[in-house]
Amino acid sequence: MEFLVGAVLALSVGLAATFLGLDRDRAFYPTVMMVIASYYALFAVMGGSAHALAAESIAILAFLSLSVAGFRTSLWLVVAALAAHGLFDFIHSHLIVNPGVPAWWPPFCLSYDLVAAAYLAWLLSRSRVRAAAS
Repeated sequence: MEFLVGAVLALSVGLAATFLGLDRDRAFYPTVMMVIASYYALFAVMGGSAHALAAESIAILAFLSLSVAGFRTSLWLVVAALAAHGLFDFIHSHLIVNPGVPAWWPPFCLSYDLVAAAYLAWLLSRSRVRAAAS
């Protein structure tokens, strides 16, 4: 169920952003990626684990850096960041022990990230969103 909800939600957000014109600005998907990356810090705080927060901060910094680099150069880097975060969700529990992460979160976030990456890739391939910074 988590996989389905994540996928449907990502597609719904993407379609709504396109329909409303929110994704005409190149900053939209990098911002989405930055928010996605920050959730594991929230879970670390909820779980009361400073160690998890420190470990999550390293991963968050990597994804924030990719988002900024993608915004400044090419949104294809944001596609890669979203897809990589989905893979990170898949192996997260083997890398970082974070007691605040709900059991349903990794599969939900994995499917959200991969569908969002695919949708952004589709937009870029159709030139509906400008990939390169000016």
